[in-house]
Amino acid sequence: MKSNALIVGLDEVGRGCLSGPVIAAAVILDESKKIDGLADSKKLTKSKREALDKSIRRDAVAWSIGRAEVLEIDEINILNASLLAMKRAYEGLLIKADYARVDGIYYPEIEVDGECIKGGDDLFEEISAASIIAKVYRDDHMNTLDAFYSGYGFAQHKGYPTAEHNKLLKSKGVSNVHRRSFSPVKRMLNE
Repeated sequence: MKSNALIVGLDEVGRGCLSGPVIAAAVILDESKKIDGLADSKKLTKSKREALDKSIRRDAVAWSIGRAEVLEIDEINILNASLLAMKRAYEGLLIKADYARVDGIYYPEIEVDGECIKGGDDLFEEISAASIIAKVYRDDHMNTLDAFYSGYGFAQHKGYPTAEHNKLLKSKGVSNVHRRSFSPVKRMLNE
């Protein structure tokens, strides 16, 4: 790989959630603009993630968000939906990369050479950056859904299968933003 190659990092968030879309991000960092504190988004506080999100969006060479919606997740399964969201994120970049680093073990259908790195969001800054902006975007989206689907607690649990989410799901029933192909939701529908 040439020394000045543009490397895109790709990551997704929301794969294990019971509700909401799966979100992916693609980020090409600017080597001349160091962003301190990049790490796996799960290891950062909310305020640190939000501050880094602003820095990444301001200082990156390019960034893009991709989504796969609940209906797509239910139709093609969560793995394929995650890869689709990554593909959409990559295709949304205004500048194309020379090489891709993808968090995980599955490579999306994108037209660039690259590699999969398990735990890459902790190892490569461009993947960390992608995990951060994807997480902040998805959290904001779940806060919005909370306003439209009152009483489900989306602003608190962000769609993850917490005890509180399961309790609210049982008491309120399945909403339009729940993934019907996921076991806890499927069980609720069959009862």
